[in-house]
Amino acid sequence: MALGQNILEYRKKNGLSQEQLGDKVNVTRQTISNWELEETAPNPEQLKLLSKALNVSVDELIDNDLQNVVLSKIKVTEKQTKSIKKILKGFLIGFIIFLVIDIIAFLICFFGHIGPFEENNKEILFHTQYMKSDII
Repeated sequence: MALGQNILEYRKKNGLSQEQLGDKVNVTRQTISNWELEETAPNPEQLKLLSKALNVSVDELIDNDLQNVVLSKIKVTEKQTKSIKKILKGFLIGFIIFLVIDIIAFLICFFGHIGPFEENNKEILFHTQYMKSDII
């Protein structure tokens, strides 16, 4: 519930008119109306006077309003956190794939050719040696 709605509710619970509440808080009836319609809001000093006049704490007057703001910010933060986690997972998977490919390429370069290329190299080496013996 918003602050203005809380002021209206507590004023009615205490059986006060806008004019009576305004007298207790040192403001006009129109100011009370503006607060209840949420066209304006009381300053901190006026909130203290309202809490005394309505027999509630300042926290009770503004709590629901602050609670809704905090809850909405928490929801937004949770959504952003989920999005960031998805992005980071994608980067991590991509990095791991890149790293594996890089390690395989390094091993191929470091230890020589693997697989059918090794057989081709033996044949080329054999033919080269055979041709050299024919020439000599």
